[in-house]
Amino acid sequence: MANILFYLLEQEQTDDQPAHFALACQLATDCFRQRQRCVVLAENQAQAEAFDELLWQRPTDAFVPHNLSGEGPNGGAPVEIVWQLDNTGNRAVLINLSSQMPAQAERFRQIYDFVPAEDNLKQQARERYKHYRAAGHQLSTAPAAQKDETHNG
Repeated sequence: MANILFYLLEQEQTDDQPAHFALACQLATDCFRQRQRCVVLAENQAQAEAFDELLWQRPTDAFVPHNLSGEGPNGGAPVEIVWQLDNTGNRAVLINLSSQMPAQAERFRQIYDFVPAEDNLKQQARERYKHYRAAGHQLSTAPAAQKDETHNG
């Protein structure tokens, strides 16, 4: 079973993007630096492309090798951005940007998910939490600000 960490977001937008995108970028960077291959699950292709663009905008010294589903080298880059969990290969970490619980969540060791500030999105996160719990996954929560503070030095 997976360990699932829900980050509690305090705002809906930061710098004209969903608040969880910046945190997801940092999580993807952390995975890359720790030599863990991860997959970022987007809601749809448009959201995947927006997240891909955000990773390209990172500073040169914070570059993370990544690709959209179906692009890049055989086996994909260390960070693969998808909107369907089909052929993601052997990846230990999933970063869930989607509003749904990912299919086959048990095949990942670690899943990062987000609880948005907006009420109806918060309710969707509660539903995902319930489904993860019912499936027997290990669950925990943390304020998003706590993750941000560990990367400001």
